[in-house]
Amino acid sequence: MRLYNTLTKTESEIVFPTKKNLNLFVCGPTVYDDPHLGNARVYLTFDTLVRFWRSQGKKIFYLQNITDIDDKIIAKAREENATPKAIAQRYLRAYQKNMRSLGVISVDRYALATKYIKDIKRQIETLIAKGHAYKIENDGWYFDLKTFSDYGQLAGRTVEQAEDGTSRIDASDQKRNRGDFCLWKFKRDGEPSWRANFGDGRPGWHIEDTAISEHHLGQQYDLHGGGVDLTFPHHEAEIAQQESASGKKPFVRHWAHIGLVNVDGKKMSKSLKNFITINEYLGKNSADALRLLFLQHDYRHTINLTAGSFTDAEKAILGIKNFLRKLDFVASVAKNTTTPPDTARIKENFAEEYLRHLENGFQTPAAIASVFKLIGSYEPIIWRLNKSEAREVKKMLNEKLAWLGFEPTGDKIPRAVLKIAARRDTLRNHQQFMHSDALRKELEGLGYTIEDTPLGSFISKATS
Repeated sequence: MRLYNTLTKTESEIVFPTKKNLNLFVCGPTVYDDPHLGNARVYLTFDTLVRFWRSQGKKIFYLQNITDIDDKIIAKAREENATPKAIAQRYLRAYQKNMRSLGVISVDRYALATKYIKDIKRQIETLIAKGHAYKIENDGWYFDLKTFSDYGQLAGRTVEQAEDGTSRIDASDQKRNRGDFCLWKFKRDGEPSWRANFGDGRPGWHIEDTAISEHHLGQQYDLHGGGVDLTFPHHEAEIAQQESASGKKPFVRHWAHIGLVNVDGKKMSKSLKNFITINEYLGKNSADALRLLFLQHDYRHTINLTAGSFTDAEKAILGIKNFLRKLDFVASVAKNTTTPPDTARIKENFAEEYLRHLENGFQTPAAIASVFKLIGSYEPIIWRLNKSEAREVKKMLNEKLAWLGFEPTGDKIPRAVLKIAARRDTLRNHQQFMHSDALRKELEGLGYTIEDTPLGSFISKATS
């Protein structure tokens, strides 16, 4: 299975250990606010990737950190006159609820930074002892980038460019180098603090990830993921910290980064106040449609959301649901024993294409396109299928969709709609077509379409 590696700038084979898990670490959220769709894209994509690999029999240990102590959490606590711990707990619950609602179920362990203070302190002590860290009085301990010659290997940056990052930077006019970052912030009034022999205080942002990953995965592991905006400086800082502390290279063999989410051409972010929270999205739309929307784009590229993006995704997922319901309908009422020719070839071609696209670079847009190609191949012949073929196609399609985390069962048709459809059938049987057409329009007004098929009337939710 091949995947693009940000470190080598090439698509390369993912090597799965034969007798143990592949270890995956993904940067989790800083829990100070409700997560937005930019966050959702990262976690849905890795959930989908892990689900697919596991469907192919691969063993994965998926670790995700939770930043529950940070400048942003402290600032939010002051703003709301609450404790940082209360803020972190509130938004951790919100994040966990959102992930459940989106069907993100593949993470094996969520690791809270405050539970790993001993590991963080131990790693900082190692960096100090090896000469990679220096102290700024009344501020904290900083990593000296000039002591790490490989800095910038992931993003192609230099030490001099180290403050041109897209994620938060540690500011101090006493730093030795512009991009030096804080490992440990000394104790300040009104802020959480932990005892340390190098000065009481709290961890910087970057150090928690490497302390947590070393605790669970060791000093080197297989795959690290996150949003593309974390590539620099956050992930560069992780490499510098861990490789300096352990003396082992590479820290991570394979890096995978997910593209940004834009809204009307501008990056979605809390600072620009143009973000859409997961709660806001789910108040009007479905989780399956969001997963489909993201997977219809290459995971490495930026997505631009417009007013029509969600509507189109809902129509697409409804199209899949309606096709599955048609197969159910055929499986329940078909009377023919034969089935149209070439159905075996259609299924074989789909299965081969679908797997090939996912194994080679995780090309989800092409895989999703093959689903609609399959539907398009069956639509002209669906009413001629026998029961066995209908069940077989449905089973195959559901299995393949489940690889990516979809469970698009058809929506149940309300009893009132079924009654109207039954009355319409009676009228048609008595050739009262004017009255039956009026009932068709009544159904359309309720959001349903009715199709007169060789097997009887088929009702489905309207796609437009």
